[in-house]
Amino acid sequence: MKPAAYIGLMSGTSMDGIDAVLTSFSEGRAVIHSTCTICYPDELKHRLIKLCQNQGCPDELGALDHAIGELFSQAALGVLDSAAATDVDVKAIGSHGQTIRHQPRGTNAFSMQLGDPNLIVEATGITTIADFRRRDMAAGGEGAPLVPAFHQAIFGSPGQNLCIVNIGGIANISCLLNTPTEQVYGFDTGPGNALMDAWCLDQTGKSYDENGDWANEGRVIQPLLSDMLSDAYFTLPAPKSTGKEKFNLDWIKTFLNRHPDTSPSDVQRTLLELTVISIAKQLPESADLKVYICGGGSRNRLLMQELRRACSPFSVNSTAEIGLDPQWVEAAAFAWLAQQTLNRKPGNLPAVTGAKGERILGAVYWP
Repeated sequence: MKPAAYIGLMSGTSMDGIDAVLTSFSEGRAVIHSTCTICYPDELKHRLIKLCQNQGCPDELGALDHAIGELFSQAALGVLDSAAATDVDVKAIGSHGQTIRHQPRGTNAFSMQLGDPNLIVEATGITTIADFRRRDMAAGGEGAPLVPAFHQAIFGSPGQNLCIVNIGGIANISCLLNTPTEQVYGFDTGPGNALMDAWCLDQTGKSYDENGDWANEGRVIQPLLSDMLSDAYFTLPAPKSTGKEKFNLDWIKTFLNRHPDTSPSDVQRTLLELTVISIAKQLPESADLKVYICGGGSRNRLLMQELRRACSPFSVNSTAEIGLDPQWVEAAAFAWLAQQTLNRKPGNLPAVTGAKGERILGAVYWP
């Protein structure tokens, strides 16, 4: 019998493009069969950024939903082409979509992702599952982060205290603790790459600071860093989640108005330190904690160096050390969530999201 496999499609808050994986799950392991990445064209990314800044209209929203849906379809077909010789039975596609707004609190809480799943199922002929966040939110949760349940299933290890840190546009942690009272919890710690990317684009025209090279030219401005860390989000108790609607270029400029005449490279270095410190300060206290990093931030050499410094004496390594390439962890998570939904099993952790209970997540689009 062919092993059951699932496709995960993920585009995070960095809005770099779409990661696609074909993966199967066996005995608590994720086996990656093939991968594919589709980068967003600059023009499309610019339109998405403007939409996230409330510069758009219903026509633009609909047009981008269609355009993103077509690119997600291409990513799914691309990962299938890469796996042409792989003898697996693809059961379903889990599509995260592209988040353009996440407002988890308030009377009319909502989360909105673009990427029409109807186009994906039409292009591939494979059952597609999307819109994972809103069922959790309907049950009183934040709809995020959803990956801790996957981290528990794949990385959880009896007798060990682990923390999985995903650094995309926003950073989130999953704490898998070996205690009798609290084994798993997680939340968004705050900015990951989002502020660094926004400042780099604004000042240099480049979409990101490769390896943190530009930040390495600057120095940390301690009064600016302290001011940024005073933002109430960093001391907000969990459950909590956030996005670019909060941590964006305008947020940076609000603080720079109070700290003028700061060199651009110093700002970049300070933003990197903000990501480092906001993660390190929110890690659990555990003498034997092991920290593993995934997401785009794992490829930023300076960021990883400074995380190791700030998190000492904890060890800080890539999730590659525990069996999964850091680039594909989130996409694999949505493949796993698709499997959960298809098998009518819950995909959320109420202790993480704050939902009233476990829920089967997502809407299913049949071929």
